[in-house]
Amino acid sequence: MKTQVKESQKTGGERMSRSRYSELKQMLDDRRREIEAEVKGKMRHVRTEGTWGGKLNDVLDDVESSEADIQEDIEFALIQMKSETLNKINDALSRLEQGDYGYCFECSEEIAEKRLRALPFAVRCKECEEAREVAERRARHLSSRRGGSSLFLDM
Repeated sequence: MKTQVKESQKTGGERMSRSRYSELKQMLDDRRREIEAEVKGKMRHVRTEGTWGGKLNDVLDDVESSEADIQEDIEFALIQMKSETLNKINDALSRLEQGDYGYCFECSEEIAEKRLRALPFAVRCKECEEAREVAERRARHLSSRRGGSSLFLDM
């Protein structure tokens, strides 16, 4: 089944109009440049400010040190999230070149442009993503119910 979906995505990618391809490529390139600039800016800020917001030569008390650690963790997490988003956008650009971008992994239908603008690395259409999320919630719910009942069986 998956091979059939892949084949239909490839033929679907060949049907993509030149204008849609150009618009999607421009959107992805713009988003990539924007995120790259944000990541570089944050990294530059961390380097110039130092790890404790410019207080490298000051003696920090416990509260200041704790606040600096928290701020450093937040900055690192933001850089990491932006880097992961950048990787997803690069993957989307690769899929665009292969003719797979903009088509749902599940049903092979075209993903709405509005969805791609909001989430440029989307791999499923709205309907398939919602169905996947519902199935995931259902599976988590069932596993949590099984986990709770096994507690009583172990006693």
